[in-house]
Amino acid sequence: MAVTTVASRLGIVPFQESARVELRPNYSLGDVDAVIRAAYRQVLGNDYIMESERLKTAESLLRDGNLSVREFVRAIAKSPLYRDKFFAVNPQVRFIELNYKHLLGRAPYDEAEISMHNDLYVAGGYEAEIDSYIDSVEYAANFGESTVPFYRGFETNGLGQRTVGFNRMFRLYRGYANSDRAQVEGKNPRLTRELGKNLASSIVPPSGGSEAWAYRASKDSAPSVRLGIGADEKGQVFRIEAAGIYGLGYPKTRRSSMVYLVPFAELSAKLQQIQRMGGKIASITAI
Repeated sequence: MAVTTVASRLGIVPFQESARVELRPNYSLGDVDAVIRAAYRQVLGNDYIMESERLKTAESLLRDGNLSVREFVRAIAKSPLYRDKFFAVNPQVRFIELNYKHLLGRAPYDEAEISMHNDLYVAGGYEAEIDSYIDSVEYAANFGESTVPFYRGFETNGLGQRTVGFNRMFRLYRGYANSDRAQVEGKNPRLTRELGKNLASSIVPPSGGSEAWAYRASKDSAPSVRLGIGADEKGQVFRIEAAGIYGLGYPKTRRSSMVYLVPFAELSAKLQQIQRMGGKIASITAI
């Protein structure tokens, strides 16, 4: 069944076409290898893993039947590898967003979920935070002992899910080939504004799922109309979104996002200016 009739435009065709990865009875070594690859990809947010970083002991226990898929997922999430990639370098709210994505396959539904996990970490520490997802009724109902977690936030099956999670999942999922440590929005939490105001997120397709790069300013302040900007003789105005630009004055500080509306004749000069200011081009769209 299609996730949505416009899956190709939303960039979720690879999710739609991929089968759930499960370790069934009488499995082969090839089946175990597929589970290991899928678990690393899911739990580590598609980040690159070197051979020296692999959890060789946990992999061996899984191959020998002495560790379930659920416990292998727990081993990855509790490892120094996961800590270093997602806990040590991110604000707590961003870390919780990623835990929901990696371990439950969805986005947080409301601010109460963020607050609950904040309080849990303060009271019980890192391992209690990780266990709260993997030992949850939600995890058991959706993945059990043998299935690798997957992005179920793109489906609504009625089993305790909320439709607002579909929109919010797009703020966390930026494409099948994207890594959670290489997104243009960096370490900023993605859902703070929506969760704080109890608003639904706007759907911005991943860059691979539309005709141009897709990005949304972190403060959602990007203008979507020309606001009187002339379109010159070619009749085109381009909307440029950039991240990480250094502000003027002292001390030098980076702005999370800036938006420019420029006519075609000035496009090249503006792109060069943004690069000189240390910015990264996140999106260029004709309007």
